[in-house]
Amino acid sequence: MSVDVIVCVKTNPDLQMIRIKDRQPVLEAIPYKVGDLEKNALEAAMQLRDAAGGGTVTALTVAEGDRKVKETIKEALAMGADEAAIVSDPALVGADPAAVAQALAAAVKKIGTYDLLLFGEGSTDNYTGQVGARVAELLGLPQIGYARKISVTTDGVQCERSMDDMIETLAAPLPAVVTVVSEINEPRIPSLMNIMKAGKKPLQEWTPADLGLDAAALAPQRQIVSNLAEEQDRKHILFEGTAAEQADAFVNALLNEGVLGR
Repeated sequence: MSVDVIVCVKTNPDLQMIRIKDRQPVLEAIPYKVGDLEKNALEAAMQLRDAAGGGTVTALTVAEGDRKVKETIKEALAMGADEAAIVSDPALVGADPAAVAQALAAAVKKIGTYDLLLFGEGSTDNYTGQVGARVAELLGLPQIGYARKISVTTDGVQCERSMDDMIETLAAPLPAVVTVVSEINEPRIPSLMNIMKAGKKPLQEWTPADLGLDAAALAPQRQIVSNLAEEQDRKHILFEGTAAEQADAFVNALLNEGVLGR
């Protein structure tokens, strides 16, 4: 049997490139990339396709603002996805999980043929963990979360997940929604040849209107009031003298602050 899988992908800012200024993240000129858990979901999809001996893997994403999504989604194609689709519109700037789920569900309906919808359990930036469950509800599909193993048979999908002190195995009929955790696999690194081929793979771009959605209805239902790093009360202590004297002064400062026990 062949397996057709749609992987819902989110592009996130490269966290290693973000700096903090006045307790706020500086995102200007920060590159975006496919999220880590989304890469796990992509790898799982490709393994299922290959094990089944046929099928397709489609990477689907929603452009939630001024991001170079077309370039970033090519990373998913370079990893091995067969095709990609983007939902893009100014109305999706700052979209919340409810709006993203609506757009994804409508795009899935437009794609039409699929056996599985795969998500990362949460995104690298906000990690709400809501979108997969919301899409499952909108499409009326069964959902399994926190999957660390996935197998597909003619009877449906079977997943294994770790639940504290036990391993739980669940099954659901197809089509179904599954969210994965990082333990499921080690995502492959695209070869130079596959990176070059990625630009030639099918890539579609839709607006909400193309999907039968009213852009005004995608307005955020919640507002982020603040996003601040924790305050750091720095002591601004300078150590002078030789290296040995500075080391002694440093240890004494730590003792006085109670960081080290006497």
